[in-house]
Amino acid sequence: MRVLSLCVVLFSVSAFCLDKQGGPRDGDESASKNFDISGTVMLGVAPYNPTYAARPDNTGITLMRYGAHFDVDLLGQYLSIPIDISMFTDRERPGILVLAPTEFDVIAGLTSAFAAGPGTASFGVRIEHDRPIDKGTLTQTYVDGRARYLISLGDSFPGITKALHGGDVSGWATLGCFFFNPTYAARPDNTGLALLRYGLHGEVSAFDDLVSIALDATMFTDRQASALGVSELDFTGELIFHKAPFEVHLAYERDMPIDRPGLVQHFVYLLAGYSFDFFKPQARAFTDSNTVVSP
Repeated sequence: MRVLSLCVVLFSVSAFCLDKQGGPRDGDESASKNFDISGTVMLGVAPYNPTYAARPDNTGITLMRYGAHFDVDLLGQYLSIPIDISMFTDRERPGILVLAPTEFDVIAGLTSAFAAGPGTASFGVRIEHDRPIDKGTLTQTYVDGRARYLISLGDSFPGITKALHGGDVSGWATLGCFFFNPTYAARPDNTGLALLRYGLHGEVSAFDDLVSIALDATMFTDRQASALGVSELDFTGELIFHKAPFEVHLAYERDMPIDRPGLVQHFVYLLAGYSFDFFKPQARAFTDSNTVVSP
């Protein structure tokens, strides 16, 4: 009961996480409240990957990632349904099977974003389910609540945009709580059960958002060990090229345990994405301009 109370308190403060989902919405108060469907389709490859697994049970080595992110806006960004689909392949399979999916992950939820002070507040509830496709039985499922705060310094300090030739310095912070979590692990070696997640993302873009450098950190806690103490850190550094509706990400990700020795997963990946909007021309804010995210 104390764990549930802690989750409720933390969720009502503010929250975020980096996983297999698209980036946060900009929450512009001038945004339309009309129905809309937008998103990104993506294709990725891991040219260097000594340890990042191709299935939830940590077997295999990931080679390809196929993914898509959709935002179904019921009342614009004030009430939206995000849906994320990701599939991974195993480079250790023979022949053409290296291109066949070995893991399927889906995330769906309900979110709301709106202007708050100099930035944007975003709240949401999501459910994720990860499962193997070709072999294995381990699946991971959870329901979580997240709140996050996004800020764009260029909105408050136009000199930054001028100095970066139409760029920006932006980022967001997230705090999330796993309300229901029978299986989602708190460390890369699949030990523990995640309770909280903390996240920070910073990004510097330049030349009308043509080039960006981003750093992202996501941390988890283990409900079986310490409600607040960090058990895992996932760190990602990436170089982003963005010319709407296309974007390319070159990134290095390292997922590591913090409170004890254990499995470290790290790899270099290249992701290409194509964004679409069925009902209006794309005019994404800097805080929402690069929606492709790490595995």
